[in-house]
Amino acid sequence: MTDEIVAGTVTITGHGGDELEAYLAKPTDTTPRGGVVVIHHMPGYDAATKEMVRRFAVEGYNALCPNLYTREAPGADPDDAAATVRAAGGVPDDRLVGDVSGAADHLRALENANGRIGVIGHCSGGRQAFLSGCSLDIDAAVDCYGAFVVNDPPEAMKQMKPLLGLASRLSCPLLGLFGADDQFPGPDEVAVLAAELEKLGKPHEFHTYAGAGHSFFAVDRPSYRPEAAKDGWERIFDFYSRTLTV
Repeated sequence: MTDEIVAGTVTITGHGGDELEAYLAKPTDTTPRGGVVVIHHMPGYDAATKEMVRRFAVEGYNALCPNLYTREAPGADPDDAAATVRAAGGVPDDRLVGDVSGAADHLRALENANGRIGVIGHCSGGRQAFLSGCSLDIDAAVDCYGAFVVNDPPEAMKQMKPLLGLASRLSCPLLGLFGADDQFPGPDEVAVLAAELEKLGKPHEFHTYAGAGHSFFAVDRPSYRPEAAKDGWERIFDFYSRTLTV
Protein backbone atom coordinates (compact mmCIF):
# COMPACT_ATOMS: atom_id res chain seq x y z
CA MET A 1 0.00 0.00 0.00
CA THR A 2 1.01 3.63 -0.50
CA ASP A 3 -0.29 6.82 1.10
CA GLU A 4 1.06 9.03 -1.67
CA ILE A 5 -1.10 9.11 -4.77
CA VAL A 6 -2.11 11.68 -7.35
CA ALA A 7 -5.60 11.70 -8.86
CA GLY A 8 -7.54 13.83 -11.30
CA THR A 9 -9.25 14.19 -14.64
CA VAL A 10 -7.40 13.41 -17.85
CA THR A 11 -8.29 13.09 -21.52
CA ILE A 12 -7.79 9.78 -23.31
CA THR A 13 -8.38 8.52 -26.84
CA GLY A 14 -11.27 6.08 -27.09
CA HIS A 15 -13.14 4.18 -29.77
CA GLY A 16 -12.87 5.73 -33.22
CA GLY A 17 -10.30 8.26 -32.06
CA ASP A 18 -12.84 10.10 -29.88
CA GLU A 19 -11.52 12.11 -26.95
CA LEU A 20 -12.98 10.97 -23.62
CA GLU A 21 -12.91 12.36 -20.13
CA ALA A 22 -11.39 9.89 -17.67
CA TYR A 23 -10.37 9.77 -14.02
CA LEU A 24 -6.82 8.64 -13.27
CA ALA A 25 -5.23 7.78 -9.91
CA LYS A 26 -1.72 6.47 -9.42
CA PRO A 27 1.07 6.20 -6.87
CA THR A 28 3.59 9.03 -7.03
CA ASP A 29 6.73 6.88 -7.01
CA THR A 30 8.47 5.35 -10.04
CA THR A 31 8.07 1.68 -9.08
CA PRO A 32 6.64 -0.26 -12.07
CA ARG A 33 2.93 -0.84 -11.52
CA GLY A 34 0.16 -2.87 -13.09
CA GLY A 35 -2.79 -0.93 -14.50
CA VAL A 36 -6.51 -1.35 -13.74
CA VAL A 37 -9.26 -0.12 -16.05
CA VAL A 38 -12.31 0.54 -13.86
CA ILE A 39 -15.51 0.29 -15.91
CA HIS A 40 -18.21 2.34 -14.23
CA HIS A 41 -21.65 0.93 -13.51
CA MET A 42 -24.88 1.92 -15.26
CA PRO A 43 -25.49 4.87 -12.87
CA GLY A 44 -22.41 6.39 -14.42
CA TYR A 45 -19.12 8.07 -13.84
CA ASP A 46 -19.89 9.03 -10.26
CA ALA A 47 -18.21 9.83 -6.95
CA ALA A 48 -18.42 6.23 -5.72
CA THR A 49 -16.62 4.96 -8.82
CA LYS A 50 -13.89 7.60 -8.52
CA GLU A 51 -13.36 6.57 -4.90
CA MET A 52 -12.84 3.02 -6.14
CA VAL A 53 -10.22 4.28 -8.62
CA ARG A 54 -8.36 5.99 -5.78
CA ARG A 55 -8.51 2.83 -3.70
CA PHE A 56 -6.69 0.89 -6.40
CA ALA A 57 -3.98 3.55 -6.43
CA VAL A 58 -3.58 3.32 -2.65
CA GLU A 59 -3.22 -0.44 -3.08
CA GLY A 60 -0.35 0.13 -5.52
CA TYR A 61 -1.93 0.14 -8.99
CA ASN A 62 -2.34 2.75 -11.68
CA ALA A 63 -6.10 2.99 -12.17
CA LEU A 64 -8.21 4.71 -14.80
CA CYS A 65 -11.97 5.03 -15.30
CA PRO A 66 -13.10 6.30 -18.71
CA ASN A 67 -16.37 8.23 -18.76
CA LEU A 68 -18.31 6.02 -21.15
CA TYR A 69 -21.04 8.67 -21.41
CA THR A 70 -18.74 11.50 -22.57
CA ARG A 71 -20.19 11.53 -26.09
CA GLU A 72 -23.87 11.63 -25.11
CA ALA A 73 -23.60 13.94 -22.10
CA PRO A 74 -20.25 15.74 -21.76
CA GLY A 75 -19.95 17.44 -18.38
CA ALA A 76 -23.41 16.32 -17.26
CA ASP A 77 -24.41 15.20 -13.78
CA PRO A 78 -23.93 11.39 -13.54
CA ASP A 79 -27.67 10.75 -13.04
CA ASP A 80 -28.60 12.85 -16.06
CA ALA A 81 -25.91 11.27 -18.21
CA ALA A 82 -27.02 7.77 -17.21
CA ALA A 83 -30.65 8.58 -18.05
CA THR A 84 -29.62 9.80 -21.49
CA VAL A 85 -27.64 6.64 -22.22
CA ARG A 86 -30.37 4.34 -20.87
CA ALA A 87 -32.84 6.02 -23.21
CA ALA A 88 -30.52 5.21 -26.11
CA GLY A 89 -30.42 1.53 -25.09
CA GLY A 90 -27.03 1.51 -23.35
CA VAL A 91 -23.44 1.71 -24.55
CA PRO A 92 -22.81 -0.26 -27.77
CA ASP A 93 -20.50 -3.20 -27.19
CA ASP A 94 -18.05 -2.34 -29.96
CA ARG A 95 -17.68 1.19 -28.64
CA LEU A 96 -17.15 -0.10 -25.10
CA VAL A 97 -14.34 -2.37 -26.27
CA GLY A 98 -12.70 0.52 -28.11
CA ASP A 99 -12.94 2.78 -25.07
CA VAL A 100 -11.48 0.15 -22.74
CA SER A 101 -8.71 -0.48 -25.24
CA GLY A 102 -7.92 3.24 -25.25
CA ALA A 103 -7.89 3.29 -21.44
CA ALA A 104 -5.52 0.30 -21.39
CA ASP A 105 -3.21 2.03 -23.88
CA HIS A 106 -3.17 5.15 -21.70
CA LEU A 107 -2.19 3.08 -18.66
CA ARG A 108 0.52 1.21 -20.57
CA ALA A 109 2.03 4.55 -21.64
CA LEU A 110 2.52 5.81 -18.07
CA GLU A 111 6.15 6.12 -17.01
CA ASN A 112 5.66 3.74 -14.07
CA ALA A 113 3.69 1.10 -15.99
CA ASN A 114 4.80 -2.53 -16.00
CA GLY A 115 2.72 -3.33 -19.09
CA ARG A 116 0.14 -5.55 -17.40
CA ILE A 117 -3.54 -4.61 -17.50
CA GLY A 118 -6.59 -5.74 -15.56
CA VAL A 119 -10.20 -4.67 -15.90
CA ILE A 120 -12.98 -4.58 -13.32
CA GLY A 121 -16.64 -3.63 -13.44
CA HIS A 122 -19.81 -3.85 -11.37
CA CYS A 123 -23.35 -4.44 -12.66
CA SER A 124 -23.31 -3.47 -16.37
CA GLY A 125 -19.58 -2.89 -15.90
CA GLY A 126 -19.19 -6.51 -14.79
CA ARG A 127 -20.69 -7.66 -18.06
CA GLN A 128 -18.42 -5.24 -19.89
CA ALA A 129 -15.36 -6.50 -18.00
CA PHE A 130 -16.15 -10.00 -19.28
CA LEU A 131 -16.67 -8.59 -22.79
CA SER A 132 -13.31 -6.82 -22.57
CA GLY A 133 -11.56 -10.00 -21.49
CA CYS A 134 -13.06 -11.78 -24.50
CA SER A 135 -12.22 -8.98 -26.94
CA LEU A 136 -8.81 -7.62 -25.88
CA ASP A 137 -5.42 -9.04 -24.98
CA ILE A 138 -5.31 -8.27 -21.26
CA ASP A 139 -4.00 -9.98 -18.14
CA ALA A 140 -6.95 -10.19 -15.72
CA ALA A 141 -10.67 -9.45 -15.54
CA VAL A 142 -12.99 -9.08 -12.56
CA ASP A 143 -16.74 -9.43 -13.06
CA CYS A 144 -18.73 -8.16 -10.07
CA TYR A 145 -22.31 -9.37 -10.57
CA GLY A 146 -22.37 -8.62 -14.29
CA ALA A 147 -25.87 -9.10 -15.69
CA PHE A 148 -26.86 -10.42 -19.13
CA VAL A 149 -23.71 -12.39 -19.83
CA VAL A 150 -25.87 -15.51 -20.17
CA ASN A 151 -29.51 -14.39 -20.37
CA ASP A 152 -31.15 -11.86 -22.69
CA PRO A 153 -31.42 -8.28 -21.39
CA PRO A 154 -34.76 -6.44 -21.30
CA GLU A 155 -35.93 -4.90 -24.55
CA ALA A 156 -35.03 -1.41 -23.33
CA MET A 157 -31.33 -2.35 -23.27
CA LYS A 158 -31.26 -2.96 -27.00
CA GLN A 159 -27.49 -2.38 -27.31
CA MET A 160 -26.74 -5.43 -25.12
CA LYS A 161 -26.64 -9.06 -26.22
CA PRO A 162 -25.72 -12.21 -24.27
CA LEU A 163 -21.98 -12.86 -24.29
CA LEU A 164 -21.74 -16.56 -23.50
CA GLY A 165 -20.80 -17.35 -27.08
CA LEU A 166 -17.63 -15.29 -26.69
CA ALA A 167 -16.30 -17.35 -23.78
CA SER A 168 -13.91 -19.32 -25.98
CA ARG A 169 -12.09 -16.03 -26.69
CA LEU A 170 -11.45 -15.14 -23.04
CA SER A 171 -7.81 -14.01 -23.01
CA CYS A 172 -7.12 -13.92 -19.28
CA PRO A 173 -8.02 -15.34 -15.86
CA LEU A 174 -11.47 -14.23 -14.66
CA LEU A 175 -12.57 -13.53 -11.08
CA GLY A 176 -16.33 -13.49 -10.57
CA LEU A 177 -18.03 -12.18 -7.41
CA PHE A 178 -21.78 -12.69 -7.08
CA GLY A 179 -24.65 -12.49 -4.60
CA ALA A 180 -26.78 -15.54 -3.86
CA ASP A 181 -29.88 -13.33 -3.62
CA ASP A 182 -29.22 -11.48 -6.87
CA GLN A 183 -31.59 -11.79 -9.81
CA PHE A 184 -29.34 -10.11 -12.41
CA PRO A 185 -27.46 -12.39 -12.63
CA GLY A 186 -29.21 -15.13 -10.70
CA PRO A 187 -27.31 -18.14 -9.37
CA ASP A 188 -28.55 -20.26 -12.28
CA GLU A 189 -26.92 -17.89 -14.77
CA VAL A 190 -23.66 -17.90 -12.81
CA ALA A 191 -23.72 -21.70 -12.86
CA VAL A 192 -24.16 -21.75 -16.65
CA LEU A 193 -21.21 -19.39 -17.14
CA ALA A 194 -19.02 -21.37 -14.75
CA ALA A 195 -19.84 -24.62 -16.55
CA GLU A 196 -19.00 -23.11 -19.94
CA LEU A 197 -15.66 -21.77 -18.72
CA GLU A 198 -14.87 -25.12 -17.12
CA LYS A 199 -15.69 -26.92 -20.37
CA LEU A 200 -13.42 -24.56 -22.31
CA GLY A 201 -10.57 -24.84 -19.81
CA LYS A 202 -10.61 -21.09 -19.10
CA PRO A 203 -9.05 -20.15 -15.74
CA HIS A 204 -11.67 -18.64 -13.45
CA GLU A 205 -12.53 -18.20 -9.78
CA PHE A 206 -16.17 -17.65 -8.85
CA HIS A 207 -17.43 -16.79 -5.36
CA THR A 208 -21.09 -16.38 -4.39
CA TYR A 209 -22.06 -14.72 -1.11
CA ALA A 210 -25.04 -15.88 0.93
CA GLY A 211 -27.35 -13.08 2.06
CA ALA A 212 -26.03 -10.68 -0.60
CA GLY A 213 -27.94 -9.37 -3.59
CA HIS A 214 -27.07 -6.97 -6.37
CA SER A 215 -24.70 -4.07 -5.61
CA PHE A 216 -23.41 -5.53 -2.36
CA PHE A 217 -20.17 -3.55 -2.81
CA ALA A 218 -22.05 -0.21 -2.89
CA VAL A 219 -21.39 1.49 0.46
CA ASP A 220 -23.95 4.22 -0.33
CA ARG A 221 -26.89 1.85 -0.89
CA PRO A 222 -29.14 -0.31 1.30
CA SER A 223 -27.85 -3.31 -0.68
CA TYR A 224 -24.39 -2.94 0.90
CA ARG A 225 -23.22 -6.10 2.69
CA PRO A 226 -20.03 -5.30 4.63
CA GLU A 227 -18.83 -8.87 5.16
CA ALA A 228 -19.30 -9.84 1.52
CA ALA A 229 -17.71 -6.60 0.30
CA LYS A 230 -14.72 -6.97 2.62
CA ASP A 231 -14.09 -10.52 1.47
CA GLY A 232 -14.63 -9.48 -2.14
CA TRP A 233 -12.05 -6.70 -1.94
CA GLU A 234 -9.54 -9.09 -0.39
CA ARG A 235 -10.10 -11.54 -3.23
CA ILE A 236 -9.74 -8.78 -5.84
CA PHE A 237 -6.40 -7.61 -4.47
CA ASP A 238 -5.12 -11.17 -4.09
CA PHE A 239 -6.17 -11.89 -7.69
CA TYR A 240 -4.47 -8.79 -9.05
CA SER A 241 -1.33 -9.44 -7.01
CA ARG A 242 -1.02 -12.74 -8.87
CA THR A 243 -1.94 -11.48 -12.34
CA LEU A 244 -0.69 -7.89 -12.61
CA THR A 245 2.69 -8.16 -10.89
CA VAL A 246 5.72 -8.89 -13.07
